[in-house]
Amino acid sequence: MTETSTETENLLQSAIQGDDAALAELFAHYRKRLRRMVQIRMDRRLLGRVDPSDVLQEAYLDLAKRLPDYAKDQAYPFFLWLRMLTGQRLMLTHRFHLQTAMRDAGQEVSLYHKAMPEANSMSLAANLLGRMTSISEKAMRAEVQVKLQETLNSMDPMDREILVLRHFEELTNGEAAEVLGIKKAAASNRHMRALKRLKETLQSIPGMLDR
Repeated sequence: MTETSTETENLLQSAIQGDDAALAELFAHYRKRLRRMVQIRMDRRLLGRVDPSDVLQEAYLDLAKRLPDYAKDQAYPFFLWLRMLTGQRLMLTHRFHLQTAMRDAGQEVSLYHKAMPEANSMSLAANLLGRMTSISEKAMRAEVQVKLQETLNSMDPMDREILVLRHFEELTNGEAAEVLGIKKAAASNRHMRALKRLKETLQSIPGMLDR
């Protein structure tokens, strides 16, 4: 079932009409994608204290409360709006547990991104490293993680964000472009540039790409 499928649209319209079962099924359809977003963006200080499922449960309650607002104009794709809603809930979770202030929306790059905690470079590097199953030696893994973190930290923030959106949240190029408020071609160019930086980092480690 895709974002534009008739089944998804029917569920959305039924949920808007007050069908609780349709609302639950609609949220369940997107739950896996939302969970990935929460996991990669949750502050590492909350690991072991807050489960992503807790954030999603609160986000579901937010959805039930705010769906009528979305229904008034449906200006954005439903999933991206739901993602924003979940990001806002995660931000509130951070503020509650860590006493962190909400960000100034004027400093963010788009309507959606302003509600999102950033994925820090340590989390990104650890997740990237977790996908490299060929690296088994502890010392090598530590070296690669440090180099990945350095590369991620040196990237343009939007280039780093495009990696998160495309490779961890698994958004399409079109979805990523809309989230960032840029054209699809620009999103694609930034994505390719970020991937090139990562490849150059891996190539700088002797024998890394031969594994």
